[in-house]
Amino acid sequence: MRDNRQHSHRIDGLSVLFLFAAFTVCILLVLLLGADAYRRVTSRDQAAYDRRTAVQYLSTKVRQTKNGGAVSLLPDATAGDVLVLAEEAGGEAYVTLIYCYDGWLRELFTAAGADFSPDAGEKLFPAQGLSLEQEDGALSCALTGETGGVLRFTLSLRGGKEGAS
Repeated sequence: MRDNRQHSHRIDGLSVLFLFAAFTVCILLVLLLGADAYRRVTSRDQAAYDRRTAVQYLSTKVRQTKNGGAVSLLPDATAGDVLVLAEEAGGEAYVTLIYCYDGWLRELFTAAGADFSPDAGEKLFPAQGLSLEQEDGALSCALTGETGGVLRFTLSLRGGKEGAS
């Protein structure tokens, strides 16, 4: 009789231990799946935020120009299409150059006519490319994000004038 009780206690102890282990494994699986889902959602949201912010940045920079004639395009062998925003400060002519180089959308503020070195620009947003077309008072932009998705948008230039290309 004594052997049956000891055997019964061992089985009860093992079943409790097995249930505890199964419960622990289930909790760990739920935590791992939840962490992976959270990582994917935050990564997607960050990419969308970067795209929206880059578009808003470009839109704001173009809208800040005094007229459409201050906006022009400059093709460059290493940086591709370069957006040139001309302005005058203190009687001196300056340009803001916006372009894609080395995986980044960059901005360079410099004196008009200064030598252009693409790696001198400040890194703004991760991006693979920027394609620009200017015609009929509009600037068409295609921004290629770091994952390869292309975001296309068109901006109307103030005064509807084209700058010299």
